[in-house]
Amino acid sequence: MTTVLYKLETFEGPLDLLLHLIDKAEIDIQDISVSEITDQYLEYLQDMQELELEVTSEFLVMAATLLSMKSKMLLPKPPVIEFDDDFDYLLEDDEDPREELIRKLIEYRKYKEVAGHLHEREWERSLIFSKEPEDLTPFMPEVVENPVKGLHAADLIAVFQKALRRAAKRNTVARIHRDEISVKDRIKEVVSALQELGRGGRLLFSKLLHDGMYRHEIVVTFLAVLELMKMKQIVCYQNRLFDDIVMEWRGEGNIDEFSGIEIDY
Repeated sequence: MTTVLYKLETFEGPLDLLLHLIDKAEIDIQDISVSEITDQYLEYLQDMQELELEVTSEFLVMAATLLSMKSKMLLPKPPVIEFDDDFDYLLEDDEDPREELIRKLIEYRKYKEVAGHLHEREWERSLIFSKEPEDLTPFMPEVVENPVKGLHAADLIAVFQKALRRAAKRNTVARIHRDEISVKDRIKEVVSALQELGRGGRLLFSKLLHDGMYRHEIVVTFLAVLELMKMKQIVCYQNRLFDDIVMEWRGEGNIDEFSGIEIDY
């Protein structure tokens, strides 16, 4: 017993099936034979029913449409009736029943070709795998740049000469002499300024300083004030917090009496 295998292609709709039949017959859409294409279409539906495949309603509607078109093509054309106004009328519309079907098939073929092209693009794109770019800097070999890249011999000579000039200046030794002032001498100057004001006279500490004084001169002045406070020659106070120091003269005597003061520093 010989087993016959049937393999039916799947179609997305009746128009897809009709295009398949037309391509298989190798005929132009504009020259389709309604009778032949209808017979092939019905034969395919019969094969589907024999294999107990589900035939959807849209395939049956197309079958009915083809049968209707086939019957119209087989029927003879109605006679022409002549009227007195020289116009001829047909009893029925003489339009070719295939025109609407041909228009739908041409439009469907365009969409099918576009869909096939998009499917090919989708398949090609599916073979490409991509990912977000990563920073590969840590894996790159470290290249040590030439420190004298782009320099010429003339540039090196100029830098060398400049270094020699700097070295010559550094070898020059300068001796700076400054005038030393002792605490004892500064005490005399402070006492002289207070004595001019008389007993009970007040003098601000800031008046003993000026912008041209060096740091050691300011320190010596402050030590002189402390020594006079220690000897109870002056009294220092502030009217407010962080205010200027007020020195008030309470001592007696002249400047020569402070010449014999012993200072330990």
